Amino acid sequence: MLAATLFFYLFAALAIASAVMVILSRNPVHSVLFLILCFFNAAGLFILMGAEFLAMILVVVYVGAVAVLFLFVVMMLDVDFVKLREGLASYLPVGAVIGLIVLAELALVFGTWSLAPESLKPAAPTPSGLTNTQALGEILYTKYFYWFQAAGMVLLVAMIGAIVLTLRHKEGVKRQNVAAQVARTPATAIEIRKVEPGQGI
Repeated sequence: MLAATLFFYLFAALAIASAVMVILSRNPVHSVLFLILCFFNAAGLFILMGAEFLAMILVVVYVGAVAVLFLFVVMMLDVDFVKLREGLASYLPVGAVIGLIVLAELALVFGTWSLAPESLKPAAPTPSGLTNTQALGEILYTKYFYWFQAAGMVLLVAMIGAIVLTLRHKEGVKRQNVAAQVARTPATAIEIRKVEPGQGI
């Protein structure tokens, strides 16, 4: 029990510190690296709570795909951040007003928030003899199967739409034409020329 408590405070402190560094870092590459560290510590907290599937998904999806994608995009775009900060002073009043509104809302939420005793009980306890991952899989592929498939189709459509919107064809660049390659005949693929002795083509 003592080890679990120590690991909880370790993961929680590192997650909070890395989250703060994501905001405070001036270099965007360092911010993404701190974000990856924050994800790893959040995964450690999920493991301590017994939700190993959520921890695995957090590492595989967010660290392995989203955060690394952020890192590559930041490194490849080579954004001129000095130019972006030129008009920062003009947006400070609006940003300050929005920040005060958000702080007031957070103060109202935390000032009036109370924990109900019945909220500590799990809504759907894990059946005996099943792990967290097995129970989640049985629920997803039985009770919520159609909703799960619908969510997958929405993500597929969104991915295709993003590819179509960002795809740009450059003029003068040779591209593969599969239909023309399949429909090619020997008459169009081979040209026989008679070369006279001592002459070139």
